[in-house]
Amino acid sequence: MNRSTLSLAGAVVALAVLTGAASMTGGDDSHTAPAASASRLPVQRSTLLCPEPSTSEFADTTYTSFTPPGSGSGTGASGGDATLLPATPKPKALKPLTSTGKPVTSSTDKSDSPALIGTANGPLAPGWSVQQTTVVSDGPGRGLLGTSCVAPDSEFWFPGASTQDGRQDYVHLVNPDETPAVVDVDLYGKDGQLKGSTGDGITVPGNSSKPVLLSTLIADKVQDLTVHVVARSGRVGAAVQATDNKAGTDWLPAAAQPAGDLVMPGIPADATDVRLIAYAPGSDDADLTLKLATSTGSITPAGHETLHVRSGMTTAVDLGDLTKGDAGSLVIGSSTSHSPVPVVAALRITRGKGSKQEIAFLPATSPIDRQATVADNRAKGSTLALTATGKDVSVKITSSAGSTAGTGAGKTVTVKAGSTLSMAPPEPSGLKGSYAVTVQRLSGGQLYASRMLALPLDGVPMFTIQPMPDDQGMVDVPQAASDLRVLQH
Repeated sequence: MNRSTLSLAGAVVALAVLTGAASMTGGDDSHTAPAASASRLPVQRSTLLCPEPSTSEFADTTYTSFTPPGSGSGTGASGGDATLLPATPKPKALKPLTSTGKPVTSSTDKSDSPALIGTANGPLAPGWSVQQTTVVSDGPGRGLLGTSCVAPDSEFWFPGASTQDGRQDYVHLVNPDETPAVVDVDLYGKDGQLKGSTGDGITVPGNSSKPVLLSTLIADKVQDLTVHVVARSGRVGAAVQATDNKAGTDWLPAAAQPAGDLVMPGIPADATDVRLIAYAPGSDDADLTLKLATSTGSITPAGHETLHVRSGMTTAVDLGDLTKGDAGSLVIGSSTSHSPVPVVAALRITRGKGSKQEIAFLPATSPIDRQATVADNRAKGSTLALTATGKDVSVKITSSAGSTAGTGAGKTVTVKAGSTLSMAPPEPSGLKGSYAVTVQRLSGGQLYASRMLALPLDGVPMFTIQPMPDDQGMVDVPQAASDLRVLQH
């Protein structure tokens, strides 16, 4: 097969202005409008990093690049560029994205495909999204791995990793800058931090990536770990690749930053097992409440009404077949007995049974203030999960043109407060290839979203779930600087 060789790197979206500060707002309508002295402008530069996809000789990876039409660009806008380059050494780039509204795809079946570092400029920068999808058809890592390439940052949390027998978990670090980055990788189990000799001061050379096998950092065999990645200097993109010899493989995306209230949107209706992993990074224990936002409203899971998480320790609980045939979202709140204590959390989700199992991970997800996009949706393979908290939310869903052929489609829906709407996105007419889906919050309370991609193979219900946080394609700029360009580093 004649395919382009690709590299996998972290993704970066950093926002700054030449004068003053830029910030995103969220929540209900009272917080979404910028202050009278500020203007909302599109970012002018975005960076995305994708990790190395797989070392399996049975792996086949597709990269999909897409920018939705929007403010400052317009349908079919061109004039900018969006390019993915392999980390060093640098073979030729992937096929570039040259206009908004239609995805561009590239593929590779190379077992040594590198990480990718991508940059979008001008009208292609706001909302730029890259999806990496890998099918491993055989071997111990067989399964479907999906991840939205991420923005570089200085800190990441990954509840749900493991070093137990049968698991092989790597944290992938990608450095998009020319200067080296120095990174600490700390691991926390049920009794607190696990001390290792090689997790501190990991150097990631400039414009390169480094996969780190977690079992080489500690000797302990730990079922449930929280991984904390902190860059001492520089910035990196980070993701955890988890492989279970019996239950498949997938990417564990970074969880939303510690908070007292968290939402994990989009547990499949046919999930056979759901495991919650939570960690309290502060000095206080956390007492949490658990609710399941179903299609008809919120319920309290029987036997799992509350959860106590000790400070500095990882707590895990098996929730079983939580959804019982009705797709839902797990909503974590703080007990009213004391002040809220921030936690990080994620779910390990299993579909199928026995030798036909497959796993995916769903971390706590930040809300959508304006819009979010996920690329690489397939005919009859994608399911959106939309969860509203506080108030009902009006949502516009737009499916792009197909990567090869097809006309885009859209619809507007209302998500009732405290519920989850699980639905197939509107499919483009005459679809050939894949398409992107953009979710826009129009009004109402807070909105959380994810996309499940299901590609069953040989009786195995292969699937992956991508959280959909706000794309931060627009920022509030003080009026005094509204005529200055918004930069993204």
